Amino acid sequence: MEKIGLPMPVLRTPTVDPGEEFTAHSEDALLDTFDRRARDLRISLTDFCNLRCTYCMPEEGVEFMSRDSAMSGDEIVRFVRIAVEKFGVNQVRFTGGEPLTRKDINDIIAGVAALEPRPNIALTTNAIGLDKRAAGLKEAGLDRINVSLDTIDPETFKTMTRRPFLKRVLEGIDGAKAAGLDPVKINAVLLPGLNDAQAPDLLQWCLEQGLSLRFIEQMPLDAGHSWDRTSMITAADIFALLEPRFVVTPDSAPRNGAPAEKFLVADRRDPERILGDVGIIASVTRPFCADCTRTRLTAEGRVRTCLFSRTEVDLLTAMRDGASDEAIANLWKGAHWKKLAGHGMDTDSFEQPQRPMSAIGG
Repeated sequence: MEKIGLPMPVLRTPTVDPGEEFTAHSEDALLDTFDRRARDLRISLTDFCNLRCTYCMPEEGVEFMSRDSAMSGDEIVRFVRIAVEKFGVNQVRFTGGEPLTRKDINDIIAGVAALEPRPNIALTTNAIGLDKRAAGLKEAGLDRINVSLDTIDPETFKTMTRRPFLKRVLEGIDGAKAAGLDPVKINAVLLPGLNDAQAPDLLQWCLEQGLSLRFIEQMPLDAGHSWDRTSMITAADIFALLEPRFVVTPDSAPRNGAPAEKFLVADRRDPERILGDVGIIASVTRPFCADCTRTRLTAEGRVRTCLFSRTEVDLLTAMRDGASDEAIANLWKGAHWKKLAGHGMDTDSFEQPQRPMSAIGG
C-alpha cells in the first residue's frame, strides 16, 4: 500500500534576502524548499457555523470575526485570479466555518468560474439549506461538493453537532444530487464511543445513495484542545470496523496529491462485485505531507501553508493598502517558500494550532 512520508529538501538560493518583498525563487509557482508545488487553493469564506460539532467548536461563547475583517467577494475573486494567473492553481475549494452562510457565495463562485483558465471549483459544507441553493450554485459554476456528515442516526447527530438538524442535512444532500453536482462526497469523523460503531452503516448508506464516503481521522484542531492521540479512531481502527461487513482493497488509480487514500468496496458475501469506493484521510497516522499540493487562505486573507501552521502571512492588508498583483504574488510566494516538511504530529515538540478548524478552513 502506498505510503507517503516526509520529503527531503531541495536547496535553492533566494533571489533577494528574506523580508517583506521576499521573492523565494524566479518560477511562476507556489514552490517550497522541498520542491512541492501548490496547485490546490483552499479558501475559508467565514468562521461562522450553524452547527457546534464537538470536535471543532465549543458549545457556546464563540466570538466570530467582524464582517470588515473578512475578505469581500471581490477580494476573494482577486486572490483566486492571482493564484490562477501567477501560480497555475487549477483547483479551488471554498470552506468555512459554514460557507453557505455567505449571502454572496453565488457571486463569488461565478467570479471564479469566469477566470481564464477556469479552475475546478469545489465546496465543503454541512448542507443545511443546500436543498434550496444547490441549483443556483451549480448554475454559478460549482463543480463538486463535499458534505460533512458523521452519522445518519438522528440522536447521534444531535449529540455530535449539538443541533437536531439531520433531516435538513439529508435534504441538502438530495438537493445537491438533483442539481447534478457530481460527485457528492461525504466527510465523516469517527469519535470513540459516539459513532465509531456506526461506520459500516454509514458506508452502506453512502453506497446505496451513490455517494463517495471519506473517513477523516480526528485532527488536533478542536477549540477546547482536548484532542488525544491515544484515544482517537485511527485508519487502522476504521479498517477493522469495516472488515466484518466489507472487503476493502486499494484502488490502483494514482493518488495525485489527493488527501484521501482510495479503496474499492465489496460486500463480504460477494467479494467479486464492487459496490463503490471509500476514502481514508489519515492525516495523523499516515501523513501525506511529502505529496502536499495545497495552500490556504483564512477568511481574513492570511496564508496558511498547512492546516497545522502556527504562523500566517497577511495578504489582505497589503491588498487593501493598494498592493499590485505582482507584489501580492511576491508575498504569497515568500510565505509558501517557508512551508515546513510536515505537520510534526509524530514529534514531542508538536503544538496544536491556537485556532480551531472553524477559524482556519479545511
